[in-house]
Amino acid sequence: MFKLTWRNTIRHPLRAALTILGMAVAVLAFCLLRTVVGAWYAGVDLSSPVRLVTWNAVSLMFPLPLSYLAKIQAVPGIVRVGYAYWFEGIYIDKKHFFPQFAASLPSYIDAYPEFLIPEEQKLALVRDRRGALAGRRLAARYGWRPGDAIVLKGTYFPGEYRLVLRAIYKGREPNTDETQLFFHWDYVNETLKKSAPEMADKVGWYLVQVARPELAAPVSARIDAAFKNSLAETLTETEAAFQMSFVEMTSAILVAIRTVSWVVIGVILVVLANTMAMNARERLGEYAALKTMGFKPRHLAALILGESMLLALVGGLLGLALSFPAVRIFPPEVTQYFPGLDVSRTTAALGLAVALVVGVLAGIIPAWQAARVQIAAALRKVG
Repeated sequence: MFKLTWRNTIRHPLRAALTILGMAVAVLAFCLLRTVVGAWYAGVDLSSPVRLVTWNAVSLMFPLPLSYLAKIQAVPGIVRVGYAYWFEGIYIDKKHFFPQFAASLPSYIDAYPEFLIPEEQKLALVRDRRGALAGRRLAARYGWRPGDAIVLKGTYFPGEYRLVLRAIYKGREPNTDETQLFFHWDYVNETLKKSAPEMADKVGWYLVQVARPELAAPVSARIDAAFKNSLAETLTETEAAFQMSFVEMTSAILVAIRTVSWVVIGVILVVLANTMAMNARERLGEYAALKTMGFKPRHLAALILGESMLLALVGGLLGLALSFPAVRIFPPEVTQYFPGLDVSRTTAALGLAVALVVGVLAGIIPAWQAARVQIAAALRKVG
């Protein structure tokens, strides 16, 4: 049976090759689109249950006073408190965008054990008020080395900020974001006190680390209660919920990408089904002859389904093989927004499973037609 299936598959080499290529392209597109969706949720998936984010209840665009720090630290169950501000400076020109954070170092990065930093570099970062910490991918993008100067021109924060790269971190997990730049909030605050005093002594959000995940809810409630009815009320939530709020802003885009990924699979299903239908029509006489030799309807159905699944399997494996190097050719303008852009095992397994399902669905009707073919009618039609 396998020998017959194989011979039927390669009987028309050009048709088989084009069908396999079409399946490979479809699986490649499916995996890439699903990888983009997965990268969109990377921040949510990597969030820690012991990290909370306290920000202005009105909007993230409104800052919080630095004076809130002491009250937050006094809440029981808190291990560490850091704070940061989204900086949004210009490096070289506006095309060279990457995430930039003015943060309380080292307390802020200490809350991220997934950031692996050499100890000597970390000490140099803490000692230098103008020191900066960059992710490995970001440093590789610009060829930065410890000791290099990085000049950022402020947009929201006025002035020019001359930083010195003191440390480079790498992620503990493969999908850890390695495209970020951190530097001392104190350096920015000192500059603001001279150029824009009304913006000084304010932070964008507080990063709160609790001792245990079950303390997240009560600690959040106590923090928000402490600043209720103040000029800047707070909203404290888990890091996962905080990240999810950004993802939900682009939910329509994610739905569109998911829809396109399934449409691609639907198109290749129609193509493969048409190929199998053509093959079945061309071989009606052969199926009739096989029946006269004692082949059962289930044998003929197995031949059709086997051929369809073989084409789908080879095409699916080829598409998967191409998807892993394909994500590496995305330009930096794309990877800077999707730092975790890697084909996961789940995506690869889903892509292969989809290919096999397409093979089964495409072969069902031709297999049913071959199984119920009448010997006399088929031979009369051939003659």
